[in-house]
Amino acid sequence: MRTLYVFTNDLRLDDNPALQVAAESAASLMCLYCYDPSLNRAGQFDVARMSPKRDAFLGGALLDLSNRLQALGNRLIVLNHGLLEGVATILGRYDIDQVIYSQPFGVYERRQWGSLADRYKMLTFREIPTFTLFQHSALPFEALPTSFSKFRRDIEKLTVPVPIAPPEALPKVIQCSFETALPAISNTNKLAFQGGETAAQRRLHDYFSTVHPSTYKETRNALEGSYNSTRLSAWLSNGNLSARRVHHHVSDYESVNGANDSTYWIQFELYWREFFQWYAREHKDKLFRFGGLNNRAPLTSFYPQRFKQWCQGQTPWPLVNASMLELNETGYLSNRARQIVASCLVNELSCDWRAGAAYFEAHLLDYDVASNWGNWQYIAGVGADPRGGRHFNIDKQTAQFDPKGDYVRRWVGDKGSVMKIDSVDAADWPIQ
Repeated sequence: MRTLYVFTNDLRLDDNPALQVAAESAASLMCLYCYDPSLNRAGQFDVARMSPKRDAFLGGALLDLSNRLQALGNRLIVLNHGLLEGVATILGRYDIDQVIYSQPFGVYERRQWGSLADRYKMLTFREIPTFTLFQHSALPFEALPTSFSKFRRDIEKLTVPVPIAPPEALPKVIQCSFETALPAISNTNKLAFQGGETAAQRRLHDYFSTVHPSTYKETRNALEGSYNSTRLSAWLSNGNLSARRVHHHVSDYESVNGANDSTYWIQFELYWREFFQWYAREHKDKLFRFGGLNNRAPLTSFYPQRFKQWCQGQTPWPLVNASMLELNETGYLSNRARQIVASCLVNELSCDWRAGAAYFEAHLLDYDVASNWGNWQYIAGVGADPRGGRHFNIDKQTAQFDPKGDYVRRWVGDKGSVMKIDSVDAADWPIQ
């Protein structure tokens, strides 16, 4: 079969079941990635969906993938088109029998693939799970549990499938006249991480060769420290690393060093990630709705000045400012800092939670649609949290996690502090 393989959220060769299917079923193979330039343009809340830093991380991942495919005698074609246009361009010019791609979880991505399958009914479209621990058919429930706790209790009884090795060879390449058009990957010196499977595997082996997994639960809430958490999320989100591979690294570590609450907690976090993927698939466009799952809008609005201050790290709270400045410069933010700044935007600044989710989408190197928007719904009280949202006391959080002010000083979080939130009213008139 002449096969088109479309890379999306699976930019790797290791433990890639979809690529394995392609390697085993295709007589000839074309590998494609559709890079959508519209993601760089401002959208809702005047925020682009992809910042230059996230763009650079993706560029590094694609370059690494391209090199790995070349080592197996194939090549990566990158088209500067959205998915619909890019795939249609290839199918309109080349004789293709089947299209293989990784299972998407975002509602809009799923609609795009559905549209392509409807348009090209003469072709075989094969959707293969690569992004989660389990396939849908393995889930031990018919309806998704309404809370993470119930989901976790059911899911952790299952055995995570063993990861598969990368292919040793790929089918012969389908000759294509298109040139690879990788995103710009310059100015990456301030990125928190380097994109690509090579860097992901290096970090994975490096982290689990230390004793830090045994203290993960005690250190994971620290604002800084390269070994206080796994720091694997960016590669997981871009598909440079599989969740199954991480899970089995934890198991291997436990077999040598012993299991404890900390090693379990790494797997616990993978279950949270898993929950949000199926949550996004279950609730579709409700993931982006202001009122969330039950359409109960929170008592917030969109205040352009407050949102801008939050984005630029110019609020009355130095810890919030430091966190936002770190995010803006590196594309990374600790889990604790994310919760603090999200709570601040929703509760102290009374802003629309979707604005914060959009800003995180643009700037976080580890953005993935399900985890990002699901976590913001959780904070805003419009999602799966039975407690109805989370409100963090910023002074208490500062005293607990930055008692000596080291983090604030490092990111100069007090430099942009303001005494009052608003300088204009709702009609943009100056407040005296």
